[in-house]
Formats: sequence, structure tokens, C-alpha cells
Amino acid sequence: MPKFKKVDPKKNYSEMEKEVLAFWKKDKTFEKSVKRRSKDKYYSFYDGPPFITGVPHYGTLLSSIVKDAVPRYFTMKGFRVERRWGWDCHGLPAENMVEKKLGIKSKREIEEKIGIKKFNQICLEETSKIADEWEEVINRVGRWVEFRGAYKTMDKSYMESVWWAFSELYKKGLVYEDVRVSLFCPRCSTPLSNFEIAMDNSYEMDSDPSVFVKIKWAGEDNTFFLVWTTTPWTLPANVALAVGKDIEYVKVKKGKEKYIIAQKRLEKVLEETEFQIIDRFKGQVLVDQKYQPIFSCAIENGYRVISGDFVTTEEGTGIVHIAPAFGEDDFLARKKHNLPMIVNVDEEGRFTEGKWLGKKVWEVNDEIVKWLKENNFLLKKEQITHSYPHCHRCHTKLIYKAQPAWYVNIEKIRKDLIEKNENINWHPGFLKYGRFQKGIETAPDWNISRDRYFGTAVPVWKCTGKIESKNRNMKIETKETECNNIKVIGSYKELKDLSGIELEDYHRPGVDEITFKCEKCGGVMCRVPQVFDSWIESGSMPFAQFHYPFENKEIFEKSFPTDFIAEYIAQTRAWFYVLHVISVGIFGQESFKNVVTTGTIAGNDGKKMSKSLGNYTLPDLVLEKYSADALRFYLLSSPLLNAQNINFSEKAIADIQRKLLATLWNSYSFFTLYAEVDNWEPNYQVKDLKKNKNLLDRWIISELNVLIATVDEKMQNYDLVGATKTFELFVDHLSNWYIRRSRKRFWKSENDEDKNEAYCTLHYVLIELAKVLAPFCPFVAEEIYRNLTGLNTGIIENGQAEKNSVHLEDFPLANKDLVDEKLNQRMQLARKIVSVGLQQRALNKIKVRQPLAEVKISENNLEKELLEIIQEELNVKKITIDNNISELELDLNLTLELKQEGAAREIIRFVQGMRKEAGYQVDDRIQIAFSEKLSLLENFQKLIARETLSDDLTIGLEGEFDLQKEVEIDQKKVVIGIKK
Repeated sequence: MPKFKKVDPKKNYSEMEKEVLAFWKKDKTFEKSVKRRSKDKYYSFYDGPPFITGVPHYGTLLSSIVKDAVPRYFTMKGFRVERRWGWDCHGLPAENMVEKKLGIKSKREIEEKIGIKKFNQICLEETSKIADEWEEVINRVGRWVEFRGAYKTMDKSYMESVWWAFSELYKKGLVYEDVRVSLFCPRCSTPLSNFEIAMDNSYEMDSDPSVFVKIKWAGEDNTFFLVWTTTPWTLPANVALAVGKDIEYVKVKKGKEKYIIAQKRLEKVLEETEFQIIDRFKGQVLVDQKYQPIFSCAIENGYRVISGDFVTTEEGTGIVHIAPAFGEDDFLARKKHNLPMIVNVDEEGRFTEGKWLGKKVWEVNDEIVKWLKENNFLLKKEQITHSYPHCHRCHTKLIYKAQPAWYVNIEKIRKDLIEKNENINWHPGFLKYGRFQKGIETAPDWNISRDRYFGTAVPVWKCTGKIESKNRNMKIETKETECNNIKVIGSYKELKDLSGIELEDYHRPGVDEITFKCEKCGGVMCRVPQVFDSWIESGSMPFAQFHYPFENKEIFEKSFPTDFIAEYIAQTRAWFYVLHVISVGIFGQESFKNVVTTGTIAGNDGKKMSKSLGNYTLPDLVLEKYSADALRFYLLSSPLLNAQNINFSEKAIADIQRKLLATLWNSYSFFTLYAEVDNWEPNYQVKDLKKNKNLLDRWIISELNVLIATVDEKMQNYDLVGATKTFELFVDHLSNWYIRRSRKRFWKSENDEDKNEAYCTLHYVLIELAKVLAPFCPFVAEEIYRNLTGLNTGIIENGQAEKNSVHLEDFPLANKDLVDEKLNQRMQLARKIVSVGLQQRALNKIKVRQPLAEVKISENNLEKELLEIIQEELNVKKITIDNNISELELDLNLTLELKQEGAAREIIRFVQGMRKEAGYQVDDRIQIAFSEKLSLLENFQKLIARETLSDDLTIGLEGEFDLQKEVEIDQKKVVIGIKK
């Protein structure tokens, strides 16, 4: 039986990968790779949970491939790397999916049409159906991760850990409830976090009215403050005007009316109109002045001018209209200046009072503008196109709205967050003090509650102030107090101890129905209606996946903080951020030690990937047409791994398949082909390879060990681009220089020792290369390793082999004794000289097969073997050292003998092509016949016979031949026939 399985040089890579997948599954190779490593040498990895509602795309495949390559590498470095999948189940993604399925168009319809209980039950059912599709795709790209037993944020145990986390933050004074303004989705009827909108780039271009409104100054006839807004619908909630106290303002006269406006905005706003400046003053002069409201409401302490440091003269009029319920600066101004607040819009974005009762805010903008004009409040109207936030799930245009919500106090721990960032190794490094730290420095307090249904219930019970008791007649009487007691629950047991109730499911509405007696006043404690933002759930995964602190304490403590996480760049202000906040807030330390951040992939036209635009190739088609290894290497070696964005390029994937994988496969195929012919078996010690006499052997072994050292160093620093970019050059060295230069040693060598050393060298290089390549291209690495170690032939029984997979191997250690830097440099110089010489041939249109008489070079520090290589590569009869030339000179004069030898070389090339076409084996002996006699045969018949393995060269095409073909030699057409 042959030692090595013969390899098809045109193997379908996709089919090969499926064979490897089948082997891994049957052999349980992933499980073995984890279990064989000691629990005492633990490497922790957190897998950020994707939304269970989505489907795999290039973005998720990118992060998955990074999350596979790094753990594979550290596993081979001897660490135990457990990899557990997780699902982000709760929140708007799941709810919107179910709403769409049920035809629900608003939050109100959920309660009115089907009820919270049934809605949440459907959410639970639907989110349980998605997993299979993910597992199939993730497996196909070669990612090893444990899907069985994946944690889910909707699991009962997981939610209890989130309760505990919230209660810990509350105990530390880091959680509070407040009414504040935040982005609000009127369709989903819930507030959202700023980073949710920013991370998914949920800004869209919108056209809105840009109106300049006249608001009458109460202290002077026909005098108006000019106010600018792009949200006319907020004007009915106006309670104040804001100016900059140090900004220069002017009063101008235009016709019978006078206007107050910032001087810098005067020309822009009143362009092409005649006006007269009649006064100038600082904004401070206007503070506390009264004005007549456009829409009058019975409020106290309103309709006056205040100062605000948020007022600028970059746009508008320098006077800002204040509606505290619908603007962040407005709301803060309310607190600072004790302003009233008008809330005239409900949770669906509809007016609750006034002329536009029941209408949605964005629908009445034009109606309000029309009313302003009819009532002489409108100076002018324009239309503005600007980038405006939309809901990242339903794409509804958002509003800013004051809502009661629960917040994490970021301000209290901001310094700690910045301090703990010092302990994190970021790749790329610029994110550490850039996007991540700057995000911390400017982050507002984090809104962690949502007015929705399918999520972990906020574990806060408030006293209603209602005390029920029986009177003398045994009738229930209710007494109301102002207790305002709050109880934050940190476990299901704590809730059971208070209420006597234990649930199987702590989702709404079951948990809403649990009440208990107030410990302060004896009243009824009821749960607040909110659920958690799903980000607090995903940010709790380091401990919640283990149900910490209720169990698995040792497992959590061993894995925290984690050694490694990876996601795309938007997560610097999302998942990375919330992990950091929760970890620092609860445990006082960072959540992760090393983080790899990727860029994003756009379509091939630079636009967002879209099936309708057809600007990218679907992942399953790429995997089938090329290979998972090609896709993996394309992504891992791209600028994406330096957090830069790229446009999808199928050509780049094809180039990797051709230049790297196909070239490597051809080298592997070459070895197995000749090893089978010679029935060669490994019989060497690695330490003896440095004794190889052939300079090419020592060189490729040296380059291999440089490669090993480089990849190892780069991976230790999480520099995947630096690690991967070295492979293509090395594979080129191996195939296009070492093997090509050594081909004759394998084919027919007069020196058996030299031939054996060539086999030993190539065998060693291919196996070690497979090990180094394994984290990045696990399929081709597995195929090469298993075959070249005898595992694919059955010679070594799988059950008996300790390491029957490359992924059970240790990562190679660079052998310094086998590295020869001087040789590497001299070989590089020799290749450069050859390259220059070949360029000169090309410029003079002389083929490489055409011998030349001489080459002169100026370099005189090359040993004899390298000079011989240069001579052979340039196909010259003589090489001369000449210090009087700049670099290289070729003698381009062609004698008759040189021309004939060149023609003989063309015949050799042609016959070798015929051998391949006829399907001959590499060691088959043949006979060659020419249709007529060629003069060059007198001098070069032996050369042709030797190079083509021909036993006989004859003139005349008598008898049958396996193949006959016509070729032009020396401007003469000749037919050549071959047969065995």
C-alpha cells in the first residue's frame, strides 16, 4: 500500500472541505481538541450573542472567522479554549419579527388584539426556530463552536443573573429612575439608546420644513424674536426661548415690524430684503424678557427668555425655541431654569390635545406651517434635507421625547471606566484612546429600560400606597398613603420569600402579577412595567451564561476577565462598551483583556450590500465556487482586521484561491505524485535537515522557520493581518522557486542521497506549513497533514493515532538552528538578479528557453551554488563577475548553436505537454518520431531524449502513435508523434 494518497491536482476544493467536515463530525475532532488540553491552562473567550432573528451574512461570518482563527491558534499553543455559542433573544428584533408575522402595526395592538401573554409566547416559539440555519452556515466556514447548550438571554437562569446584576448596580448607587429626554420610536412606543442608533448607522436622509417663526416680544409693540426650527410640531409645547448671553444680537426694522436676531445670522436669514439695524446688544440683555406664546397654555413661570450655552450662531437665528418634553438641551434647560413642561404627544407620536388631536407629529408639520402663515407667525419657509435618526429595527422616523426610564449613572464611574481601559490591549491600537475612550468621555447616562414586552423584566417593585384592611363589618377598605417605597429584587428566591410565589417563566405578564406587602407601610408592592434594554442582557453574558452568582462560581472566576473578544467596529460603542460598564460597575475591573475590532464590508459598488442591487456574491455561492479557506483568508488578511472598511471583491477571493491555495495544492500534489512513484517513506530527523548538502533545502527550511516565528509573534499580538500576509510569499518561494528549481532532483536524480534529502525537506516543509496555516485555512491544512502523516491511507489507524488531526497538534516552534538569515538574504539577492535578467530578456523579446552566451553581474559576494542558480535561471552558458557594470548585462548575440539549442528546448516543452495530454505517468518511458529530419537533432538528440524520458527518437511517422501534433520549429512545420 502506498504511504501517501495520490492527490488530484484539479481537486474540487469545496468537495474536499465537505469531506473534512464529515471527518471532523465523525471523529469529534473539535471536542478532542478542547478536552486534550489541561484545565489548568485556560484561555477564555467571550462570544457576543447575535440576534436570533437574523440570518448569517458577511458581517457575521467575518466576526465568526476571527473568533475561530484565534481560539484555534491558542488551542495549538496548549491552552484549553472552550467555545460556547450564545443567542440574543429579547427586544425589538424578536418583537418586530413577530409583529410582522401577525400583521401588528403598533404596540397598542399587541395588548388589544392578542394580549401580552400570547405575544410573548409566540416570541419564544419563533426565536427557537432560527438556530439550525445558523449552525449549518457557521459549520460550513469551518468555525468550531459548541451550539448544543448555547446560552440564550431568554433562559430563566440567564434572566436571574441579569436581575442580580441590576440589583448590584442599584446597591452601589449606580442605578436611578428619572424622567429624561431620549430618542423615542413612536411605532415601537419605546425609548432607545443613542448608541443603538449610532452603531447601526440608522441615520437616513429626510426632507423637513425649515421655518423661521416670529414670536412677539411682550415688552415692545410690533417687535418679534426670530426663531428657527425644523420640527414645527414641537412649537405647541414651547415654554421658553434661549439666547447666548455673550452673543451679539441686533434689532432690525423691516417695514412696520422689528426683529431680534443674532448679528452673525442677519444677512443669511434676511437675505435679499431691505432692513435697518436700529440697536445692538449682548444676549444677556434679553434674559428674563417675556414674550407672547404662539400657542397659549395655562402654565406658570414660562414664556420667557433664558440663557443657554448650547445656543450657537452656526445655523438658525441664534435664538432657540425650548420645548422641554422634546429636546435634550430643552429638558436640561427646564431643570436649570425651573421651566414648566408641556407633554402633548403620546407614546404613538400622536397629539393628545389641541387643534391636531389624534394626529401623528410628522404628519402635521405642514399643517402647522400653514397655520403659522395664516396667522402671521411665519417669516419664511424653506425645505431642508438632512441626516436624521430612524429606528434601527422598524425604520420609523424617531422623535426626542421625555419618558420615565431607568438609567445607569455613567458619570459616577466615568473615571473608573477610563482607568480600566488602560488594561485592555486593543487591535487596532488607535481605538483604545480614540473611539472607545472618547465614547466613554462623552457618554450620557445609559437608559437601560424599555416600554415593551419580550425582555427581562426590570426587577423593581414600588409601593402603590394602597393599604387594604377589613372593617368591623368584614368589608375590604382601601387606604392610600404616599409611601413611595422601592424594592429591587436580585433573585427569584428573594421574590418568592416576599411573595410566596415561584414561576416557571419570569417574562411578562406572569411576573407583573406578583405582588407583596410593603415592609414600610403595609401597602401593596407592584412591579414597574418596563423590561430591560437587550444590551444590558448581552453585556451580562460573562456571568449570566453561567448563572453566576447562583452557581458555577469557579467557572466564571476562571474565565473573567476574558482573554479575547472580537466584533465589528460599531461594537466599540455598543457591546464592548456595555461589557465594560457592567464589569467595572459591578466588579471594579475590565471585562476583557484583548479585543480585535473589524471594519465593515460594503457591496462591490461601495453601497450597502443588497440582493436587489446585486452588488455582492451570496456567501453560499462563494463557498461552493471557491472554498471556505479562500473566504477565510480573504477576510483575515484584509484591511477589515485593522478596523478599516472594504468593498466586497469576488476577484480578491478568486486571487487567493489561485495564488495561495491552488499554488499550495499544486506543491502538495507534486510531492504525493513523485513520492508514490518512488514509494518514498519518511526516514529523517528534523535536527538532521540542517546537514542537507543542497543549498535550496537549507534555504526553504530557513524561510519556513522564519515564517513560523513571524506568525507566532503576530498572533501573540492579535495582529491577524500581519500573520496572514506572510503566507502568500512563502508559498510562492516554495512552489515557484524551491520546487521548480528542485524538480529534477525528484524526477531523475543520479544522487540518491540528494533525492532523499529533497523528499525529506519537502515533506517536512509541507507538514509544518499545514500546522502554521491551520488556524487560518483549517480545511486544506487538515487534508495535507492527514495525508502526509499517513492518516488518510489507513496505515496509521485513526483510533490508534494520538494526533489524527492537524488541529490536535501543537503550534510549531521556530527552530533557530535551522534559520540562516544570511542565506535568506543572499537568495533574495539572487532572485532579484534573476528578475532583472528576465526583464532584459522580455524587453528584447528573447524567450527564456533560448540559451544565451553570457551574463555579467556586479555582485561578487554570492557562493558558487547561487551563481549556478542564476546561470540556470537566465539560461546562459557563462556567468562573469564584472565590477565595472552597474548591475547586470546580457550577451544578446545568438550563434547558430545557441539557436538550435533554443529550438531543442521548445521541442522538449512541446513533448512534455503531449505527455500530459496523452495521460502518461511521470515515469513512463516513450518513443518520439518526427515527420522529417531536423538539423538540430545531430547535436541535441540526447538532450531531448533525456529530458522527455525517451528511449528512441526516429524520423518518419510509420505505425500508430498515442498522439500526433504539429509544431513550428525554426519556421518549419513538423509533426511529432509519441507512444509508449
